[in-house]
Amino acid sequence: MAEQNQIQYLRHTQIDKSKWDSCIDDSSNGLIYAYSFYLDAMARHWDAFVLNDYEIVMPLTWNRKLGVSYLYQPAFTAALGLFGRKITEEQLHNFIEEAVRHFRFIEISLNEGNILAAPHGFTQLRSNYLLKLNKPYPELAAAYRENHLRNIKKAFVAGCSVKKAIAVEDIILINREQMRTAHRVSDNDYENFKKLFYLLKEKQQAETYAIVDQKNNIMSSCAFFYSHNRAYYILVGNTTEGKTIGASHALIDAFIKDNAGKDMILDFEGSDIRNLAFFYNGFGAKEELYPFLKVNKLPFYLRLFKK
Repeated sequence: MAEQNQIQYLRHTQIDKSKWDSCIDDSSNGLIYAYSFYLDAMARHWDAFVLNDYEIVMPLTWNRKLGVSYLYQPAFTAALGLFGRKITEEQLHNFIEEAVRHFRFIEISLNEGNILAAPHGFTQLRSNYLLKLNKPYPELAAAYRENHLRNIKKAFVAGCSVKKAIAVEDIILINREQMRTAHRVSDNDYENFKKLFYLLKEKQQAETYAIVDQKNNIMSSCAFFYSHNRAYYILVGNTTEGKTIGASHALIDAFIKDNAGKDMILDFEGSDIRNLAFFYNGFGAKEELYPFLKVNKLPFYLRLFKK
């Protein structure tokens, strides 16, 4: 039997996924990214740190290059880190110390619930944006920036309309083109995301929205995931023309209108990019900080090591 308050390193095959997912279900800081099926879909490899009988867990999403194992952030996975009901400052430090002991190169996003004592020497604070939807639509819309209201009106004056249940493959095609020069998402990552979407759709935890023009061409689109009373703005596909007519503003407004009054948070998945932060904040979303853990304890001749 494991010693009480001992952090165990479990290889992937040793993880009890039923207990793991129950921990994520019950966590005060639970997020969809931490479920075993999500990690199975999006992580190249993952092991775990587990405290006692799955009281606190931490997924270890790892890969290997040049013979070096390192922790990295999988695609379409905004935040991981420690999950549990009550995570103390000491426990957070102990888990991170264990991670540094096992991996000499780490670049991962922790979650907002891990901010209480993230080690300053290794962490940077990044921004997420959240919008509580538990008010009537008129109250939510009253918090929109004036420019956002103009863009929403502009899209509908141009003849656009809201369309749901569009094919996720169409969103992926637009996103792939949109992100070509921004950052690399591999073909394998997109394929894994598609499979994950259909898995969640079967669980009624995934949905697609679009703004289309009068010829039914997609101007703006998004796939949303759901868990923990949270809607994740997970995969976005905006066309160049759609950006000029306010289609992305109209899409978010349509989602807010459909879900106003619910005990739900719209999670924009944040951004430190000024224009995106302006876009999210313009709907009344509030900033939430979360830690990004970066550790490089490689020998000097591997310091330029990159994923």
